Amino acid sequence: MSSLYRLGRFAATHPWRVITAWLAGVAVIAALSIAFGKPTTDNIEVPGTPSQQALDQLEQRFPAQAGGRAIAVFATTNGQVTDAANQAAIAETLSQVEALDHVRQVIDPFGPAAPVLQSPDGTVAYAQIVYDVGARSVPKDQVEALFETAAPARAAGIEVGYGGQVVERTDPEQARTSEIIGLVVAIATLLIAFGSVIAMLAPLLGAIIGVVVGVLLIGLLANGMDVISVAPVMASMIGLAVGIDYALFVVTRHRQHLAHGHDPCHSVGMAIHSAGRSVVFAGVTVMISMLGLTLVGIPLIASMGVSVAITVAVAVLVAITLLPATLGLVGTNIDRLRTPFVKVRAEIDPDSTTAWSARWARAVTARPWAALAVGLPFLLVLAIPAFSLHTGWPDARNRPEGSPPRVAFDLLTRGFGVGANAPLLVVIDLTDAEPGAAGTVSERLGRLPEVQQVTPPLPNDDGTSAIVQVIPSSGPEDEATADLVRTIRGQTALEEQAGAQIEVTGATAFYIDISGRLNDRLPLFIAAVVLLSFVLLTAVFRAPVVAAKAAAMNLLGIAASYGVIVAVFQWGWAKDLIGLEQTVPIISFLPMALFAVLFGLSMDYEVFILSRVREAWLADGDNTKAIVHGLSASARVITAAAAIMFAVFASFVAGDSTEIKMFGVGLAVAVLLDATIIRLLLVPATMSVLGDANWWIPGWLDRVLPDLAIEGTDATKTSTPPLDDGPDRPAWEPGP
Repeated sequence: MSSLYRLGRFAATHPWRVITAWLAGVAVIAALSIAFGKPTTDNIEVPGTPSQQALDQLEQRFPAQAGGRAIAVFATTNGQVTDAANQAAIAETLSQVEALDHVRQVIDPFGPAAPVLQSPDGTVAYAQIVYDVGARSVPKDQVEALFETAAPARAAGIEVGYGGQVVERTDPEQARTSEIIGLVVAIATLLIAFGSVIAMLAPLLGAIIGVVVGVLLIGLLANGMDVISVAPVMASMIGLAVGIDYALFVVTRHRQHLAHGHDPCHSVGMAIHSAGRSVVFAGVTVMISMLGLTLVGIPLIASMGVSVAITVAVAVLVAITLLPATLGLVGTNIDRLRTPFVKVRAEIDPDSTTAWSARWARAVTARPWAALAVGLPFLLVLAIPAFSLHTGWPDARNRPEGSPPRVAFDLLTRGFGVGANAPLLVVIDLTDAEPGAAGTVSERLGRLPEVQQVTPPLPNDDGTSAIVQVIPSSGPEDEATADLVRTIRGQTALEEQAGAQIEVTGATAFYIDISGRLNDRLPLFIAAVVLLSFVLLTAVFRAPVVAAKAAAMNLLGIAASYGVIVAVFQWGWAKDLIGLEQTVPIISFLPMALFAVLFGLSMDYEVFILSRVREAWLADGDNTKAIVHGLSASARVITAAAAIMFAVFASFVAGDSTEIKMFGVGLAVAVLLDATIIRLLLVPATMSVLGDANWWIPGWLDRVLPDLAIEGTDATKTSTPPLDDGPDRPAWEPGP
């Protein structure tokens, strides 16, 4: 008997011991999280990048200028902003801004900086707001309080908008709606799949407990490293999805064994031995994908990968300990509280001609080349737009009309040009500079053709540094702005002439550097994740051809999802259907984040299918029969799991944030393609074409790799092999 069989049987035989241990563990983790946990943060640092170096210098030599920034933009159609009544109303608004917590300085548009902060026609002006903390550290209630300061100016008929880093941040709470939708869809799907309220509750409660524990552990993780604010949200959504997936797989196996007449505790043990092994290795593949984010070189992004990996690990632990205890406690009552209009019938045997999954599998294996001729070109065509993928950071013009950031963006563009929304902060190191070096740098930068305006240099108290604000003629999303940043950094001749060092920072430059870092590390990240997953699958299934095929299929599916994202968001195809006003670049972090999530989840499905296929192949060596059995035995579980995840991810599209819409489209499309074109068409077709080559492995490799087989043969001392559950395995279908 395997250790997993013994673990599952023990949990089922002594359910209250296991449940009590879990409750005690959750209580301890909760107490530790409350006592020692720390909040998340969004203060992103990108070590080694020019913008980070400039920011570090700014914090040392210009502490008063190093905090987060916001702007308040004012526009009037009744005269000019300098008219007495308008100026008084604006001054009242700014006095309220100055009184807010964490506001260090407000640069008045009517003071010495008036020529820069007022538009040429005098109808638009803006004030700069400097905080004493980082942009992402300003409390949400203070951002809301900032918006409320607009009342005096609006009462005078002045249009007011607020922008800048402090304001233009995506609130992770927008994604919470997706979790609610996911739970609702999960309940409905599980009720249809199992036809029983009790069978539905076991996976759902386990998944929820896993998410709760995972989020508590993330709080403790924040005590040792900075954790990005979206990490708990991402971890909870992925944790919920994989938690339900893993429970579906285990419960389905358990009910098959029950229908075959096994004792409940023995049935649970066999389910954990076979399905539990698949769950363990599926979870490991997801964790490998997410931990690959540590290769990016951006600590906060690495924290998201670690956070998700922790939550997935908890989901696996729940599936092989708490879930078996719950199933043991329920016993043979798992099919009580039947769902109306859903009835039990015997699950169709793989050799049957009536199950849709078995019929489909036989049709595909009978004509594999036809299936490949349909599936491969379809995915390749979808992937074509991915070659035009352009990363960047969507600016405030993509926010909803009437929102403070959108109003500020539109007003600045009207009064100063689109470049006013992409200011660059040039930090000049004057330690060994010639006299007048700061002025020389400012004057020369103003001559660059891509520059619209340059402010006079502002030196620090000891004269060792100066800052200059450069306003480009292009917007934040435009490639021309990135080119300008590179041009300024390439002014080596100017640096030599002035004896000064020039660095560029600010939100726009920072995002450009993040994009560059992510794009540079993406190939390394993909190669590492694919290689490790290949090695793991090869060790598990002793089939390098199958492992290579799985990696190739997953890469193709992800490329197709990239293509759809580019077509919708960059090219504007069907953008109106998702509430997108105009085309935008692909957010820089999205390709890497999507790859991490999707490759892991795709490998989940691959492990679930291949474990059933290999069981059948080991039983009689018939490759075609094994494919049919594996697909028919797992198609229902995968379809149910994919339906839940598709609903969760598709619900992202309803949000206002362009970034969240982008993630929603990418994840939903990828899950849909993976569960249909790849798992139901390409996987059985390629395995049919490859034949016995699927299971070939060089002798030297077989000897080198550890034996991690997950198939369920010889699981227990029963004379009935796990594969041969007979024609009486339970299944569910809509009743008449």
